[in-house]
Amino acid sequence: MSSSPFTQTVEDRANQRNALLAGFLGWTLDAFDFFVLTYVLSDVARDFHRSRPDIALTLTASLAMRPVGAVIFGLLADRYGRRLPLMLDVIFYSIVEVLSGLAPSYGTFLVLRLLYGIGMGGEWGVGASLTLESVPARWRGFISGLLQEGYALGNILAAVAYFTIFPHFGWRALFFIGGLPALLSLFIRAKVKESAAWHASRTDWTTYWLVVRRNWKRFFYLVLLMAMMNFMSHGTQDLYPTFLSKTRGYSPHWTAIISIIAGIGAICGGLTFGAYSDRIGRRRAMITAALLGVVAIPLWILSPTTVLLIAGGFAMQFMVQGAWGVIPAHINELSPGQLRGFFPGLAYQVGVLIASTISYIEPVLGERFSYTQSMGVLAAAVLSIGALVIYFGPEAKGVQFGGAS
Repeated sequence: MSSSPFTQTVEDRANQRNALLAGFLGWTLDAFDFFVLTYVLSDVARDFHRSRPDIALTLTASLAMRPVGAVIFGLLADRYGRRLPLMLDVIFYSIVEVLSGLAPSYGTFLVLRLLYGIGMGGEWGVGASLTLESVPARWRGFISGLLQEGYALGNILAAVAYFTIFPHFGWRALFFIGGLPALLSLFIRAKVKESAAWHASRTDWTTYWLVVRRNWKRFFYLVLLMAMMNFMSHGTQDLYPTFLSKTRGYSPHWTAIISIIAGIGAICGGLTFGAYSDRIGRRRAMITAALLGVVAIPLWILSPTTVLLIAGGFAMQFMVQGAWGVIPAHINELSPGQLRGFFPGLAYQVGVLIASTISYIEPVLGERFSYTQSMGVLAAAVLSIGALVIYFGPEAKGVQFGGAS
């Protein structure tokens, strides 16, 4: 638990800033490592003599393995603190990313993307708990939006790398670059103190598992919520570069530009709705964003001109990632204090596992019908159902962190 805002020292404020930077940078670099593949699906498929759906399956493989990482690193974080598991996780996924760029065959590449999923799954839950346990409750929604949009920034950086590096050095170079920056977050993590809330909530293993069993209904609700949130996110992001290049015929140059602008929309939406949730509540902010996302679908994929398509991409990601910007605060507030390293991260990643099929279903339907039809119908469905799941769920805005739950 952080100090009162009226009694904070310079050291307290510095630690809060470093904790935010640590969580933000870790998630940004993690997202970069994931999204570089979405920009080069066709190129990797050609080099390995496989179909686009085959390479898209490696995206699904990464998403499907994220619960394993959440379990491993989440349990370590509840037992030994947040900082050490985060550092180990960053080293692990950095090494795997570099090795992915060296993969000699599709089989090796698939195995490495499975391993990468473990590292990706470990980062979010532990990083989010460390950050949100270190900042004042009154700023939690805004910080939540800022933290979550490290994911959007990672996507933007992947688009920038695709625009600047890929044309000269090919797809493998993107994975080499993706492995190196993650090591920089170790410097930030070294400057962050262990969470005071973790010290206050720490318990023995017997009590720990009793708390797990006592909160199983809450866990399954969070899994359902995170499944819908990941359907929304991956359903509107992962195949969008392929839609732009294959269906709309844009060059790598324009595909990158449109994707970057959409990513800027995501960051703006996450910050806006995260801060908005501090005023009106987590659920109302998320429902508003999801329903406005439904309204944005025609502009997003049916616009006849590039200018309107850019506006649609910006609007869609503003709404989708606006809803997502509330998530770190919302599910950490709904999680028992003793389990905050493990509980929200695992719920998040099991939700990813359920939603991982959309990264494969979309291109399969896109090849059979069209990417426009596939993405439009699926987006409308998941945004609408997601709003209903949020509406019928609980909320614990502003709950105090630290101590037993």
